[in-house]
Amino acid sequence: MLRLRPYKPCDAKTIAGWIKDEISFRKWCSDRFESFPITAEDINRKYINYNGDCMEEDNFYPMTAFDETGIVGHLILRFTDAEKKTIRFGFVIVDDTKRGKGYGKEMLMLAQQFAFSILKAEKITLGVFDNNPSAYYCYKAAGFRDVQIDQEIICNILGEQWKITELELISNKSQKA
Repeated sequence: MLRLRPYKPCDAKTIAGWIKDEISFRKWCSDRFESFPITAEDINRKYINYNGDCMEEDNFYPMTAFDETGIVGHLILRFTDAEKKTIRFGFVIVDDTKRGKGYGKEMLMLAQQFAFSILKAEKITLGVFDNNPSAYYCYKAAGFRDVQIDQEIICNILGEQWKITELELISNKSQKA
């Protein structure tokens, strides 16, 4: 049974160990971390010393998924609006030895419950690079829907143009209102 808890600094070493190559690193962090390979110190510096680069105190929620075998996944949640109605998921990752077994979907479902029930968000958003189809299909399986946007979002990563697909999930309470 998978559970979700607040991130602890001791999680960083395990999370960093899942990122084996620079392409996976860039897909995971979207260049929010400077250099590969990433270290536990890099993660903790951003999360603890810099509040995940969030200006507001109560805006950044790094989370760790675990089961009886230990840590199996990680993601962050952060509000993107002053009204605190929209949460953005980021840095979504699952232990590389456990991918393709439903851990990602289950972790996302737990994070959705936390965002909607505890944080009282009305919408969750995330972005995924088009060259990361396994993540895209995981997000779709967890209920996210593509968002139509006016202009393509392109990032220059490793000298290539990577397109981002935006996805969202609206809370059931917001849909009924």
